[in-house]
Amino acid sequence: MNMKYALAILVVLVVVVGLLLTVPSLSRVTLSATVESAKSIDEAFAYMADFTTTTEWDPATVVTEKLSGDGGLGSRYRNVTEFNGTQTQLEYVVTDFRANDRVELRGENKTLSAVDTMTFRKTSSGTRVTYTAEFTFKGVYRLASPFLRGAFSKLEAGALQGLQQHLR
Repeated sequence: MNMKYALAILVVLVVVVGLLLTVPSLSRVTLSATVESAKSIDEAFAYMADFTTTTEWDPATVVTEKLSGDGGLGSRYRNVTEFNGTQTQLEYVVTDFRANDRVELRGENKTLSAVDTMTFRKTSSGTRVTYTAEFTFKGVYRLASPFLRGAFSKLEAGALQGLQQHLR
């Protein structure tokens, strides 16, 4: 391999790593699922706003426990999830809570931050529930995000199936 070729490869690698470490959207993974439920908006909201129910509908969740609060704004939860063969723990706080409309939680640990948003819309047959989870990797873990998209897709499929079963 000649020196110019090796230098060109090195420059490309430096640029790619630099982008992954400095451009947030390249280290972010967004999952979203929408479910049409026959449940009333009151029932769907009450079920989903209780973040501890993730153990029922999200097959990746090992445990979710409420640490403080009444489930509304400012409430804190500890969530342990099995991801790609490893358990990871996030501490979530409810940052937005509008009855029968929207719940948003922000979770953090040393490797990533997460924003989980649930929205609720009344329909003629019940409720449309949309759950969006946005994960942003921190530090050197940003380098792994492009390679984990397949694993995140499996999480999304499992959560969608669980939501469909529990929100019927």
